[in-house]
Amino acid sequence: MRSKRTVQASIFDLFAGHEIGRELKAISLWLDQCGVDLVELIAKDLGADLVKPTGRSGLSAESVLRCAILKQHRQLSYEELAFHLEDSASFRAFARLPIAWTPGKSVLHQTISTVRAESWESINRALIASARADKVETGAVVRLDSTVTAALMHEPSDSGLLWDAVRVMARLLKSADSLSEVPKTWRDRSRAAKHAAYAIQYTRGRPNRVLQYRKLMKLTQAMLVDLDEAAAKLDAVASLKAAAWLETLARYRPLILNVLSQTERRVLKGEVVPAPQKIVSLFEAHADIILKGGRTAQYGHKLNLVSGKTGLILDLVIEAGNPPDTERLLPMLDRHIAAYGAAPRQAAADGGYANGRNLQEAKARGVRDMAFNKKAGLHLEDMVSSRWVYRKLRNFRAGVEAGISCLKRAYGLGRCTWRGLDHFRAYVWSSVLAYNLALFVRLRTA
Repeated sequence: MRSKRTVQASIFDLFAGHEIGRELKAISLWLDQCGVDLVELIAKDLGADLVKPTGRSGLSAESVLRCAILKQHRQLSYEELAFHLEDSASFRAFARLPIAWTPGKSVLHQTISTVRAESWESINRALIASARADKVETGAVVRLDSTVTAALMHEPSDSGLLWDAVRVMARLLKSADSLSEVPKTWRDRSRAAKHAAYAIQYTRGRPNRVLQYRKLMKLTQAMLVDLDEAAAKLDAVASLKAAAWLETLARYRPLILNVLSQTERRVLKGEVVPAPQKIVSLFEAHADIILKGGRTAQYGHKLNLVSGKTGLILDLVIEAGNPPDTERLLPMLDRHIAAYGAAPRQAAADGGYANGRNLQEAKARGVRDMAFNKKAGLHLEDMVSSRWVYRKLRNFRAGVEAGISCLKRAYGLGRCTWRGLDHFRAYVWSSVLAYNLALFVRLRTA
């Protein structure tokens, strides 16, 4: 049975005197002060039904939590994390690893990837509660802004999506051959599809490109017919591998049909396909198309953040789709009120959140001064008590840009490197937690 804690904190846990070592020691002390509650969250995620114990005795839930924090705090790959855990005394002391045993990258990947976004969010709430108890962050003055975290995918195009579909189907058909005793009857069209995709990229003139698109779509449809035939054969095979193959097919087939449909509508018929109906990736189908501030389209998910006076991220919501900022101000304030029991005394938000209704409702909820970066037709005296207060809040709001920049550059929030929507959410929350932990221990020891 997996243990929750491997070893107790020891006087022999040595942290380097370097700034990073001191920071890790301070984070470790906070984790110890929080006690068993945080470890219980991780232990629940690492239940026997989800992950089997690994190594000789398995990584404890406490070690999994600490290794995950190390990974996001230092922005390491699993292979780099495995190396540093073996090489660095400070990393080993922080991770509380069993004596003379170091987990490999596959063990780290298997365990860390199992921790849910809800657990990371709960740990972040515990951290914010500690900041409030220590009077580091009261939540009385807040700032709101939105940003985008990109998904792990390439720039989408209709030809690229069709080429991806052919590659996926070819891979599935090859694996189907090993699961069935029926001789191979399909033809691999990957090479022809690749040539057609490249031809589209370099062909000039719409009529010529349409001809290449028709060819590529025909190849994709032919592969889909072969795939359906293979599925019919594997339906009669009673094995776990065949069932897993059919489950994979059930996940990809609707996406491939959607790609064919949107290509026909966009390229052949010249229709404008609404963003919610588009597929931008077969592998990260959850990714949204985000147009923010008239800039180039981004592919991932929009985040709405609430930051405090100290720069700590007090709350975060990973949005579905691309809702306008004006629709998200009041829900974010309501979340803050639910967490703190009262509205913030002062709040500052980006100009995208500004409209008369939001100002009126924010005041009704108890916000004394509600400043928007751009007035958007609102009167200054309706927002705040004086011009001086407006300037202070407007300048205060600008500080959230620095926090978002730090999150993206130093904590990986610019682009998620984990696959799937659940892992995307877990990655975002773990990055925010790593950022908050580093900032909190600096504020507490300042």
